[in-house]
Amino acid sequence: MRVISTEKKPIKLWLDDIEDGALEQAKNLANLPFVHRHIALMPDSHQGKGMPIGGVIATTGVVIPNAVGVDIGCGMCACRTNLKKLTKNDTKLIMGKIRKRVPVGFDHHEQDMSWKGFHDAPDVPIVQQQLKSARKQLGTLGGGNHFIEIQKGDDGYVWVMIHSGSRNFGYQIARTYNNIAQKLCERWHSNIPKFKGDDGLAFLPIEIKEAKEYMEAMNFALDFAKANRFRMLEFIKESFIDVVRCTFGGTINIHHNYATWEHHFGRNVIVHRKGATSAKKGQSGIIPGSQGAKSYIVKGLGNPDSFNSCSHGAGRVLSRTQAKKQLNLNEEIAKLDALGVVHSIRNIDDLDEASGAYKDISVVMKNQADLVDIDVELRPLGVIKDNSKRRR
Repeated sequence: MRVISTEKKPIKLWLDDIEDGALEQAKNLANLPFVHRHIALMPDSHQGKGMPIGGVIATTGVVIPNAVGVDIGCGMCACRTNLKKLTKNDTKLIMGKIRKRVPVGFDHHEQDMSWKGFHDAPDVPIVQQQLKSARKQLGTLGGGNHFIEIQKGDDGYVWVMIHSGSRNFGYQIARTYNNIAQKLCERWHSNIPKFKGDDGLAFLPIEIKEAKEYMEAMNFALDFAKANRFRMLEFIKESFIDVVRCTFGGTINIHHNYATWEHHFGRNVIVHRKGATSAKKGQSGIIPGSQGAKSYIVKGLGNPDSFNSCSHGAGRVLSRTQAKKQLNLNEEIAKLDALGVVHSIRNIDDLDEASGAYKDISVVMKNQADLVDIDVELRPLGVIKDNSKRRR
């Protein structure tokens, strides 16, 4: 960890390679009057909208929709099988069956999915408006950096890992309440900095109706995101059993875009984790690498300076546009083929999710040795991603 002390509040960083844009965003955060104690930047930090991805802030009395982001509840789940090995052919067969059961990209289920949470949805207009479409989105992967991965752990077992979020719920909730926050901040003449014209860091005082609605809607999106991952996991287990005889252990689940009440440095505060996960002492977590790279099952160390947090992955070094322009398709495919990974890189449009677009996960893990301990190191066997040209 290193500290920057040029702003009103310190910025604590677990990386040396922070880009200029992300650092400027962190400085904006450090000068907000309601930020508690300091800003924490995880080792995967890179520029986001309003706030760096891989950033953690604690606020007193306000919630900032853009400090959570548009994919509320995006997160990971992982499950160990009792398999000690899996052939490449069986991996391909399982992946084919998963693709038939789990829609990816913009595709949804043709029939409504059942979930008891639909009946308990809060009476918040934007949530109620999305319920109809959400019934077909439950158990779907989505696009972008979301993935399903079959892995082999250094514990000797085959694992399954999923990265996905709350689908359209998160986007619509974030957009709605960030717009409300912006209008209110303008009405109050609040001087909230924006970074190069992005959506900024407009806030909602926690005692007002709109903030309570946002928190209620956000928490529902977290529940939906978890249910979404668990429904996909059911489909994945069915796909495994179609091909090989196996059983499954318990599931680790975490999310990395959310805000929650916690107690830090003597105060009850709202901790915003945008592309960061909770790493309380002894808490199990998941830190994935890029496509073709290793991933990790970890235990949190409860470092107070990070607000008990750690990275949510490797973190980008190239934007999606830069990756498509700068990376060589044949070289990226060759790297994955050499590792024996059944992957999803097919054409130039897929380069935004190539390993060359991301940081070296081994460096990221080294930089957060005071945040987590590694329990299991996982190497990929097969990766499912959306490789259509339409992404959300």
